[in-house]
Amino acid sequence: MNNEQLAEIILQKARESGFCAAGFASVTPCKEESKKLLDMIRENRHGEMAYMQKELSVRNHPEKLLPGAKTVFSAALPYTFPLERVKDKARISRYALVDDYHRVVRNKLGELLDFICETHPGSVTGKVFVDSIPVFEKAWAEKTGLGATGKNTMLIVPGTGSYVFLGEILLNIELPPSPSPQFDPCQECNACIKSCPTGALIEPRRLDARKCISYLTVELKREFTPEESAMTGEWLFGCDVCQEVCPHNMQQSPTPTRPEFIPKKELLEITPEQILSLTRSQFKALFAATPIFRAGLKRLKRNAKAVMENLKKVKGQK
Repeated sequence: MNNEQLAEIILQKARESGFCAAGFASVTPCKEESKKLLDMIRENRHGEMAYMQKELSVRNHPEKLLPGAKTVFSAALPYTFPLERVKDKARISRYALVDDYHRVVRNKLGELLDFICETHPGSVTGKVFVDSIPVFEKAWAEKTGLGATGKNTMLIVPGTGSYVFLGEILLNIELPPSPSPQFDPCQECNACIKSCPTGALIEPRRLDARKCISYLTVELKREFTPEESAMTGEWLFGCDVCQEVCPHNMQQSPTPTRPEFIPKKELLEITPEQILSLTRSQFKALFAATPIFRAGLKRLKRNAKAVMENLKKVKGQK
């Protein structure tokens, strides 16, 4: 079995595991991505996400995470499901309505790494990464041919859209790089920029996190200023507006909801008032298996208080 055949077998296994796109790239320095990150930090557009200033060398040189690494395998797992928006009601971002993607994607990639080790004729060393490790995930997704970054800064996978979770495997074996599709996802479309409620998308593919609702409700740890509280609008956790208006997500044919990513009914119907009344044990029982649990009850109650006030103002204006 040559490397080309092995690569195709691995990609086929990835498809069978539910990944909508996957590919390989040689480990090389991420110079362009590092420059963009440094520009964001220099301009303070990263807000209070201090972790983005750490381990820059590791981000630029992923082989430091796995000595001898030669290949990056990147894959995208879709979380598409029908979701009806109810006007003037508290909302939670799609990705947080389902089981924690860190665990789901990590388990699938772990199984795939085991398959690679069993299939490859020689010795294989690999390491799985899902979001919490300093890796340029979107950049590697582009380098491995999964798709391209849209004006909303999200990776857009041809035929699937941007509702995908990304993960990587670093490997100490050489596998042929996947072709990069000639794909311009946005062209003249500016729907995401025009629709961003807070103007966080200051220009194509350029985000000011300090204005982003997802940053405010997920990443920001302190209490809101009055201006920040008003900016959160109806969002209890995260924000999907720039994805909801994207034609790549609006025009997709209905696809079966993956069993791992069935939205939790109790989260679809939760209100700010219910969140504000939660005890720690109730919070754990309700959110322990979701990405929201990482934020903690205090932060979620902060968000709920802001949303409750924002919705009251909207109703009072009618």
